[in-house]
Amino acid sequence: MSTTAGPALVDAVAADVDRLCTAEPDVRQDLPDSVHKMRVATRRLRSVLKSYRRVLRRAPVTEITDELRWLAGLLGVARDAEVRAERFTELLAATGAPREQTVPMDERPTHHQGFAQRLIAEERDTYAGAHRAVVTAFGDHRYASLIRGLQDLLTDPPLKDSRAGEPAEPVFTKVLRRDLRKLRHLVHAEHGLSGDERIERLHDIRKAAKRLRYSAEAATAVLGKPAEDLGKKAKHLQGVLGDHRDAVEALNTIRTHAVDADYTYQHLCDAEAAAAAQALDQYPDAVEFVHHHPLG
Repeated sequence: MSTTAGPALVDAVAADVDRLCTAEPDVRQDLPDSVHKMRVATRRLRSVLKSYRRVLRRAPVTEITDELRWLAGLLGVARDAEVRAERFTELLAATGAPREQTVPMDERPTHHQGFAQRLIAEERDTYAGAHRAVVTAFGDHRYASLIRGLQDLLTDPPLKDSRAGEPAEPVFTKVLRRDLRKLRHLVHAEHGLSGDERIERLHDIRKAAKRLRYSAEAATAVLGKPAEDLGKKAKHLQGVLGDHRDAVEALNTIRTHAVDADYTYQHLCDAEAAAAAQALDQYPDAVEFVHHHPLG
């Protein structure tokens, strides 16, 4: 592992560039989880480049991160629809018909499946259209330019001479400390909030936890166990709040279809509300590390 900051960062970024590039054929074939993997690689790259921006020259890196945001946006439309379709499919299989209802017994299967199946079909249609848009983008000059930029990032990295030659350990430690403090600030500011305001703040906390996770994982080869442990804690927090966000967004999607709802509507709403509450039950333990971690 390189002992100076610039080469160490390039080493950390190289794996994600490889993950992004090798995911393309799988996405073209629409293989299971391929869109998710490419989206993660894209987001991770953008996040790491932003966290370690002081090691890099601003202009070329800003151009790359802007284009990574564009690609992540395309992949995100497909992935979000894929997640909702999977959630609704699982709910349909798991919830069953409510115990008390006025629908005649011989009509229950049709009524029970109708609303949820419409949701599933709509999300699958959204996914199919979004996937086509991603594959179309692969043939665009904009995507080709992004891939060239990522390759240049590895072969001719835009390093700042003033920072790139510094010892990697203190530079990487400073980045983790900064990302951890940003997360801590958001966690403290969440206290006392409620309703939609709290939901949005928890979303911000999730994004900050994800950024800390990625910067810590990028630093693991330099800082070893402390960075690895911090990355795991941040990943857990991200996962808990990601489950919460998925449930909230699925609930909102269900509610937008209320006009077309059958008797399963409230049952599905209750299931997603329970999933959101269950995720939040895990939040206090997941976020505890933020308050006393030595890097902060």
